[in-house]
Amino acid sequence: MITRDILGLSLGSITAHRLRSFLTLLGISIGIAAIVLLTSIGEGIHRFVLAEFSQFGTNVIGITAGRQGARGGPPGLPSTSRELILEDAASLVHLPGVTAVTPVVWGNSEVEAQGRVRRTTIYGVGSAMQQVFAMQVRSGRFLPPDDPANARAFAVLGAKLKRELFGAANPLGQRIRIGGERYRVIGVMEQKGQFLGTDLDDTAYIPTGRAMALYNRSGLLEIDVSYREGLTASQVAASIKARLSARHGREDFTLTTQEDMLRTLSKILDILTAAVGALGGISLLVGGVGIVTIMTIAVSERTAEIGLLVALGAPRRNILLLFLTEAIVLAAIGGIVGLLLGGTLAGLIGLAVPALPVQTPWRFVLTAEACAVLIGLAAGVLPARRAARLDPVEALRTE
Repeated sequence: MITRDILGLSLGSITAHRLRSFLTLLGISIGIAAIVLLTSIGEGIHRFVLAEFSQFGTNVIGITAGRQGARGGPPGLPSTSRELILEDAASLVHLPGVTAVTPVVWGNSEVEAQGRVRRTTIYGVGSAMQQVFAMQVRSGRFLPPDDPANARAFAVLGAKLKRELFGAANPLGQRIRIGGERYRVIGVMEQKGQFLGTDLDDTAYIPTGRAMALYNRSGLLEIDVSYREGLTASQVAASIKARLSARHGREDFTLTTQEDMLRTLSKILDILTAAVGALGGISLLVGGVGIVTIMTIAVSERTAEIGLLVALGAPRRNILLLFLTEAIVLAAIGGIVGLLLGGTLAGLIGLAVPALPVQTPWRFVLTAEACAVLIGLAAGVLPARRAARLDPVEALRTE
């Protein structure tokens, strides 16, 4: 019995029992389609979140006061770590590889203009903020490099805040009040949209020193540093640690690199995508159980046929191969149908709901099809072995 004969007998058996074969294919197809659809949504969310973070550049290091991790001493004692101050930020500007530094303070205040009032987020930043975070000014200009201790009362508005306060009118040169203090609008930022639930367009930017006075703060909430392409985050972080440790007398601050954050986030999202795919895999296992059931029934129905083949001299390994091939073909065809179904559904969802990111990952598609074939192989082993071990005399007697 040659390979062509085995394949022909397998396909003949599948087409001879169309309804039974269809139901078996359906189980595998639904499992594969579920995997493709769920992983497509998971991969789309993965890429969307990474793109949201990457839009501000990947060469950014954030510095916050206080050392993360365990420290000695009895619990309950107040922390003795020093606050980050404007002078700390200024000391980092000329470090090797550093391209821009911005000290940051933020809070929430009412903004008044032309008889309109809106409560929104106020960011106190340095003049290099737009360079650090790759943000652009749409009209006017960004905050000038004034002396932080004596910065002029200038403000730059986010795109949405500008619309809410001034509508279609030009706000440049207009006066607004933030927390009771008067500021002159000198710029409007390009629209950025939402970032992890925060509306970046519904904000106002003022000099850091004035924000510290507005919110009665003696220290900064954060210092953000951008560095030159080609350098590693660890190189720049080492220089920052050395400089701030020398100023503070010890390392009482925490550095968070955008590179590390993206790497950690990517790992989390990879696990999430795999977990979502595993949920779809449950349907695939159910389809595998269906193949076991159908193939077991097929062996019982074709006992006489098996006995005849063995009596005519067909090796038992060919009987084994015959039923394994049938199971694998069922699973493979079901897998292909499932891939087409899952890909089509993912595409339709992407068209119907553009806000929902859908991206079909080919590595999962190929893995799903391979899993379908392996499940067909595994599911067909027991029925095939049972068929190969049948006694030809007893098998013929069942006719």
